[in-house]
Amino acid sequence: MVMAVRNRIARFEAERLLDTYLSSLAARRNLSPYTLRNYATDLRHLFDFLDERGASIGAVDKLLVREYLSSLVASGLASASVARKVSTLRSFYRYLRTEGLLTTDPMLGVRGPRRERRLPSFLTQEQIDTLIAAADKDTSQGLRDRAILELLYASGLRVSEVVGLDVASIDLDERTARVLGKGARERMVLMGRPAARAVERYLAEGRPKLVGQREKVRLSLSKPALFLNRDGERLSQRAVQLIVRKHALAAGIDRSVYPHLLRHTFATHLLEGGAELRVVQTLLGHASVNTTQIYTHVTDASKRRAIEEALDGIARIEEERARGRWEGP
Repeated sequence: MVMAVRNRIARFEAERLLDTYLSSLAARRNLSPYTLRNYATDLRHLFDFLDERGASIGAVDKLLVREYLSSLVASGLASASVARKVSTLRSFYRYLRTEGLLTTDPMLGVRGPRRERRLPSFLTQEQIDTLIAAADKDTSQGLRDRAILELLYASGLRVSEVVGLDVASIDLDERTARVLGKGARERMVLMGRPAARAVERYLAEGRPKLVGQREKVRLSLSKPALFLNRDGERLSQRAVQLIVRKHALAAGIDRSVYPHLLRHTFATHLLEGGAELRVVQTLLGHASVNTTQIYTHVTDASKRRAIEEALDGIARIEEERARGRWEGP
């Protein structure tokens, strides 16, 4: 009975600390509700583990942390998921120590499993063209969807940045957009002429219909969001994901297509076109060039394939020449 009461008290305290921590993250780092939910899920999984052992947050040491991580690995959890939980725990205990709620940090010196670095996939130029063309309709929603697809690809925006755009964020004369990225970092992105034309037409013909006739005169003040749903409210991230998927299916693209794939495609196409890595880093809003560096592996792989194909062609010519069957130009 006494042990059960202690466990309930320990869990209550853990939940209180979790709420304080999540509130701090939301205020300081401008994280999405989805990301905050992932943090909460990871930490509550730890809390369940501690409940089973009758331990509290403050009593956790390195041995208990390693026992917890071992249990994750033994359960068959993917190394990437284990690594994410380690990162969450490290952030949580750093916060507790910084706030003076704990004097020691059990995560110091604890390393998670090495993550496998997966290369980002991307679409071909032909696939991008057919995807965007699939949304070329004269309806208000079709005009909106085309403008969204153009911006996702032509400006390399994150889905959260697209739905966060306001009418005042767009400068069609300069073909720029002011976006709020991760960590509440604001940056200016460029858009090409096709994207600017798509946004301009949506603003002139599509958005007023989504806002509603009564709001036409005051649309930029009463409804500041750039992209609206059919009820005249700001479009959600989930809605944009569904829009991208719908038009990919309509375009006959036989693979999974999602908003971030267009961002990968934007970066890859820029580098393949000869853009400097630092320029791409700035356009993507990456805090570190190391994050952008992964795209060079994709372009290097593309170059290797081109070289290998050329070498295969030369080998075939040499083989034909050796047989006396090759005729030069």
